[in-house]
Amino acid sequence: MDFTLLIPITLFVCIAYSVKVVVDAYTRRRIVESRGSEDMVRSLLEGEAARRRHASLHWGCVLVALALGFGLVEATGVDHATPGVIGLLLGATGLGNVAYYVFERRGSKANA
Repeated sequence: MDFTLLIPITLFVCIAYSVKVVVDAYTRRRIVESRGSEDMVRSLLEGEAARRRHASLHWGCVLVALALGFGLVEATGVDHATPGVIGLLLGATGLGNVAYYVFERRGSKANA
């Protein structure tokens, strides 16, 4: 694998994430400066915290399922990409998303 290709990709991801963080912070600052009601600011911050928790749960489920898929690929001894390997990894990604959906539904029912 050519690791010199990873440097520009990593740079692009870092720049895109930095722009997102700055825009989000600017938006929050403008809302607070607009002297909105305290309830509105509190609900905005609580909603953002909930979105972060849900995103962490989502990516956690997907990455654990992908790790299991890669482990299964390694256990079968396949050393090159085949349609079956790609299908296995896509299926693991789908199962991770389904697991997130189930956890999210279960959590929202418990809060209701």
